[in-house]
Order: sequence, then structure tokens, then C-alpha cells
Amino acid sequence: MTHRMAIVGLGIMGRRMLENAWRHPAFDVCGVWDPSAESVAKTRELLPDVPIAASPEAAMAGADVVYLACPPGPRKTYALQAAAAGQGVFMEKPLGTDNAQSRDLVAQLARARWPGVVNFTQAASRGFDELHRAIAAGETGELLGIDIVVNYPAWPRAWQKDADWLRLRHEGGYTREVISHFLFLAGRFLGPLTLQQALPRYPEDPALCELDMLARLTTADGKPVTVMATTGGQQPDRQEVTVRGSRLNHQFREFYQLWRSDGGPWVEALDWTTEDPRTSALQRQLSEVDLWLQGQPHKLATAEEALAVQVLVEAMLVGKR
Repeated sequence: MTHRMAIVGLGIMGRRMLENAWRHPAFDVCGVWDPSAESVAKTRELLPDVPIAASPEAAMAGADVVYLACPPGPRKTYALQAAAAGQGVFMEKPLGTDNAQSRDLVAQLARARWPGVVNFTQAASRGFDELHRAIAAGETGELLGIDIVVNYPAWPRAWQKDADWLRLRHEGGYTREVISHFLFLAGRFLGPLTLQQALPRYPEDPALCELDMLARLTTADGKPVTVMATTGGQQPDRQEVTVRGSRLNHQFREFYQLWRSDGGPWVEALDWTTEDPRTSALQRQLSEVDLWLQGQPHKLATAEEALAVQVLVEAMLVGKR
């Protein structure tokens, strides 16, 4: 059984998902669309035979599932159009930037044929599976907290420059685009989080997104999640999430690499000699989309989980002392 997939939004994530859906045996890409002629041209270069539609509605027509990789602004409109047509809604994060609008979206999707799901790409990753296994086996001991460290010489990063909205405060910024992934991770392993303190730093231009973000969140029983994120300087990008345990720490690097330490040097927990980590994660995500569309249990982020992350992120961007 294959599912007909439409893709709205052909930026970097849209093209990555397209390339993986094109190769996945459970999916048949039936239509794609983007308002940018440049993005369409890059898509044709990537996959010359992909069916480019003249409008989002034309791309979505006849699809079983719609993947929304457009910016947050129009996402709700497309999601509700797809849900009204009985199509599955698979969305990029962030769910949105307006909490009231996103709550309404989640409430409406809950009544749809398939409750919407969100593409937090680590959800079905090998790293998540291995950490779940280590916790269940008692190898980590008691979970003590999670530390999130992000450093970028510049934002957006060079490969993201085509998506100009990422640099703007209204919808962009790395707290929404990157740290949201790691807050989802923390919620999956520690449970619901409450924001205790957030200290964002912004440039003088009020249109531009955050430069730095320092924050502290806690679980209901007081376990801490700390965030230290900065931009500027000269170094490689750094994205590290350390899950601290009383017996064993695990650390995610660059989203999909997983390392562990029992107090000694870090050692790799996963072998990547035979596959690419990013491709593996997206193929595994698509396999979970297949399960979701069949009404079976899946590992994907629910719209409710994405809303919880959004509420935390938007509060962090406002700041709390």
C-alpha cells in the first residue's frame, strides 16, 4: 500500500523530505508547490520528473497526506484545508508563532480523520531508540537533567540563506528552528516542562531575531533543563544535548550522532559506517508516517506535543526573570 503525498514548501526541508519520500516504498509524491521560482528550479534540478503544481490547492488535490514545509504564517490555512478534505496533515515545526491560533489549529486537527503530526526529526531516530533502550535497561541510572548548548557563528547558517524569513523576529530565529527540537527531546524523556527563567538578547534592529538565549526550565519534580545558545565568533556550528544520568550520560551532537560517557572519555554509541545519519532519520520518520496513516501506534510528535514546545519557545523569546 502506498500513500499519495503532496508537499507544500520546497525550501531546504521540503526538498530533503521530497528526496526521501521519492525513495521510500510507502509513498508516491503526487504534487509539490512553492511560490519561489528559485526553489522550484532547484527542485527540478534535484528530481526532474517531480510533478510541480501551479498552486498549493492543485498540489494537494487527491493526496492522502500533505507535508507542510512552508513558513509558519500560512501553515494553519493549508493544514485546515487538508484536514477538511480528509487528508493527513504532516507539518514542519514550529507549529506556529501565535499560541491562540495554534491552540485552535490543534483543537480542529483533533477532530480530523487523522490527528495532525509534526516533524521533529529525532522522534524516530536511532539515537532516540538507543537512549530509550539504555534508560529501560537501567544503564543510565536516574535521569538528572538535560543541558542544551548551541553556538553558531551566524544565523541563519550559510545553507539556510535562501529562507530569508529565518533571520526575522516575527517567524524566524534559532530558538524556534533548532532549540524547539531539543525541548521536544527533553519533554519526551523527562516529561512536561515549565519555564523558570529566560534571558534572550536581541540586536538593535527590532525586525531581527535573537542573538543569544539563556534559559532554565524544570520538570514537575524539579529536574532541570538548561539552555545556553549564542551567535557570533569563529568556530564550527555546535549543537549538543547532554542527557545526564546517575550512571551514564548520553550526548546528542549534530542532532543524530549519539555519544555516551560513564565518567571517562566520550565514546560513540552508534555506528554510522553504513548509512548517513540524516537520511536514516528521515527514512525512519517516513516509516512512522506510514504507520500513522494506517492507524497504528507511531513515534511521531503529536500536534499537542508541538503546541507545548511552541508555548515554551514563545515565552522564552519574550523573556522571563
